[in-house]
Amino acid sequence: MNVLIVYAHPEPSSFSAALRDRAAEALRASGHEVAISDLYAEGFNPVAGRHDFHSVADPDRFHYQSEQAHAAREQAFSPELVREQRRVAAADFLILQYPLWWGAPPAILKGWFERVLAYGFAYVDGHRFDTGLFKGRRAMLSVTTGGTTERFGPTGVYGEIDRVLWPVQRLTLQYMGYEVEEPFVAYGTPRVGDEGRAAYLDAFAARVLAAAAKPVDRSRRVDNPLDLVPADAWAQQR
Repeated sequence: MNVLIVYAHPEPSSFSAALRDRAAEALRASGHEVAISDLYAEGFNPVAGRHDFHSVADPDRFHYQSEQAHAAREQAFSPELVREQRRVAAADFLILQYPLWWGAPPAILKGWFERVLAYGFAYVDGHRFDTGLFKGRRAMLSVTTGGTTERFGPTGVYGEIDRVLWPVQRLTLQYMGYEVEEPFVAYGTPRVGDEGRAAYLDAFAARVLAAAAKPVDRSRRVDNPLDLVPADAWAQQR
């Protein structure tokens, strides 16, 4: 299986990095191919704009989805986006590894969603969720928190973790058609001590190996998403 780990943490010695490395090591030892997008280390720019493209659909009005559709048709995405889209397209199994900051992913990862998972590449009209373009593939969140398990429990002050992770799980990954595994959450990582963190590492390695062992149905994939879109679809909406 081809696995992509998208890692969003600025500190190389973080526990998020330890989880990333342990997953990659376990997967490679089991014969899987692993690629890593280290967003901070690679200097990924999370800010969307005309710099995303090297051709223009409408020079007078910047409509982001229209420009994305044009770039997908003309192969006009910037080199940074082409690199990331190629990694995503090659992956049978996508793992998002990040710390929970202010109840959400770091801004760099949100920007990666917006710029890389472009219209015409990751989604098109009429093909979402069960008919999404990434059906036949698997995805998983791996999240570290400062808050304890109790704070994310049914009566916790932060709300249940499934609700906190809903926007990424449902409105990003499942929206694109991914089969989404149960998230792996390392709660209270600054508080659990070395023994607790070692247990998290072992548990995460087991989880990713179990997920990667499941078969994937490559026959369900869409080769060219833009074949599903009328050529003038966005022009009619400007």
